[in-house]
Amino acid sequence: MTPALSARPAGPGRGRRIAAAARLLTTPLLPEDYLGLLNPLWSAADPRGRVEAVRHEAPAAATLLIRPGTAWRGHRPGQWVKIGVDIGGVRHWRTFSLSSPPRPDGRITITVKAGPDGFVSAHLVNRIRPGAIVRLGEADGDFTLPSPLPSRLLFVTAGSGITPVMAMLRHLAAAGEAPDVVLVHSDRHAGDVIFGGELRRMPGLRLHERHTSADGRLTPSDLAELCPDWTERDAWACGPSGMLDDLAAHWRAEGTEDRLRVERFRPALAAGTGDGEGGRVRFTESGVETDADGSTPLLDAGERAGALLPSGCRMGICHSCVGRLRSGRVRDLRTGEVHGEEGRIVQTCVSAAAGPVDIEL
Repeated sequence: MTPALSARPAGPGRGRRIAAAARLLTTPLLPEDYLGLLNPLWSAADPRGRVEAVRHEAPAAATLLIRPGTAWRGHRPGQWVKIGVDIGGVRHWRTFSLSSPPRPDGRITITVKAGPDGFVSAHLVNRIRPGAIVRLGEADGDFTLPSPLPSRLLFVTAGSGITPVMAMLRHLAAAGEAPDVVLVHSDRHAGDVIFGGELRRMPGLRLHERHTSADGRLTPSDLAELCPDWTERDAWACGPSGMLDDLAAHWRAEGTEDRLRVERFRPALAAGTGDGEGGRVRFTESGVETDADGSTPLLDAGERAGALLPSGCRMGICHSCVGRLRSGRVRDLRTGEVHGEEGRIVQTCVSAAAGPVDIEL
């Protein structure tokens, strides 16, 4: 790791001033051509961040404190960011919610839960160390607090769905704003709750925990008891797709769907999209072939077979997970639409095989 030139942290504002001054001296080359060699966080062409601390929050979950470089443009509480990490000489991109509000020192946090098939998330939780350099995309997403702030708020979360909401709660606490806030959170055990200790100590927050191992699954009908005035509150929900689908239907039934904002870590799938036949998938550039069923995204099928495929948010939003269809038919898992136009660009994260497929990846 290249040592910093000064013991004083170089925040984004200071780095930009250095870059502006350097531009006068380095023309016709870009200042970043030199500054990136001195300190990787000064590169504007390749935005980066340095991991400064890793704190374990709950079983298989950890928070990474990251100091962004000069190219970081900031974020709003509730947004997500693409993180690029090099593992075994290969760069992998994944999307994570930011769990911190904007901080005076410019640092950010992401909180990651390692799933059973989460290759990158497991690396970030268990193996990454302070000093590591990661790549940063721009913050994005509209799962955020409005302005002006409503007087009564309701958050409904489960598992790692608490992460974007935690950024909002911390923002409210730091700003000294004190609306009426209710959080209903579900997890298997009390010890599994990410940020559990902090949430239970948070002043002014009415926290209702549902531990499924003892209390059973949280259902929308439980809200009548936990938060009787839920229809009168602006609401935010994040968690497993099944829970979010049920909540959205519950709000629609009450005619209050315009008051519910939902954040999904996986795209919403159309009913019946898993009924296709699937087929043999050939990734022509990688030389990898595999069998895939009709409900598995081509991206997941290829990665499990050992193909190194481009990816980003893995939800069909950023359009990084794409390849050109050479033959066969694919199904869009969000809409159920099937198409087989040769040469068409396919989003592999939200498309599944509808028969044998050749894709240029």
